[in-house]
Amino acid sequence: MNGTRIAAVGHYQPAKVLTNKDLAGLVDTSDEWITSRVGIRTRHIAGPDEPVDELAAHAAAKALAAAGLAPGDIDLVLVATSTAIDRSPNMAARVANRLGIPSPAAMDINVVCAGFTHALATADHAVRAGAATRALVIGADKMSEVTDWSDRTTCVLVGDGAGAAVVEAAEEPGIGPVLWGSVPEMGNAVRIEGTPPRFAQEGQSVYRWATTQLPPIARKACEKAGLTPADLAGVVLHQANLRIIEPLAEKIGAVNAVVARDVVQSGNTSAASIPLAFSKLVEQGAIRTGDPVLLFGFGGNLSYAGQVVRCP
Repeated sequence: MNGTRIAAVGHYQPAKVLTNKDLAGLVDTSDEWITSRVGIRTRHIAGPDEPVDELAAHAAAKALAAAGLAPGDIDLVLVATSTAIDRSPNMAARVANRLGIPSPAAMDINVVCAGFTHALATADHAVRAGAATRALVIGADKMSEVTDWSDRTTCVLVGDGAGAAVVEAAEEPGIGPVLWGSVPEMGNAVRIEGTPPRFAQEGQSVYRWATTQLPPIARKACEKAGLTPADLAGVVLHQANLRIIEPLAEKIGAVNAVVARDVVQSGNTSAASIPLAFSKLVEQGAIRTGDPVLLFGFGGNLSYAGQVVRCP
């Protein structure tokens, strides 16, 4: 085998939907204010009895079913999350236990909003190196649990959810080389810190960085896959804010691609946002099997990671 591929994807969101009108009853805001600034209309919110690993397990079970695999076929579980409450057991071990996966390597990866694309690259490397046979890669976050619901600058942004992918060996590479990095000196621009932990960010700094510094990096990720942005059939960026997604997608130059805009319905779900939006595009038939799709995560730590994948 010369590479790896995504065999299947799946996603899950809690049933409760919080609208902009609902938020206007909590803080001084309005539907017009929210949609004009971030483009979000609704978001899904998990209840107190829905922990992060439960969201992750639901999405992972759907990906396994779509791949036609059993839990015993998986020997590596990676969960990208920044909202795990417990230090141990980690979310990957909890998910493995929920699904009945026997004896997997189980690791959490905390790169916040870029977590899923980092985890996907890690799974690709592990399978190609022979350290794993099949990997379950999950992005899951319960942002509602680290949000100050009296702060209108952040509470309007967040949502909860999970997305997952099954990665396995393939004769033809279906996951392109990753391009990843960070800007550590600007890491405080996005934070989840304190006791209790709370999400905060410097919105203007993040906006300027994302729309000016990231387009050439995303184009280079395409080059590493041997493609130009015009070759892409889909672009799935971290669903941070519609006012970031649209100019960033335009500056990348993916003129023929379907651009994921799930942020409108789901809000910013951090590590869940890319697999959640990608899985929805696959489910809707907006992209077809074999289509090249750029996955590009960015945000917390001012980290970024992107790769071109082939649609399952």
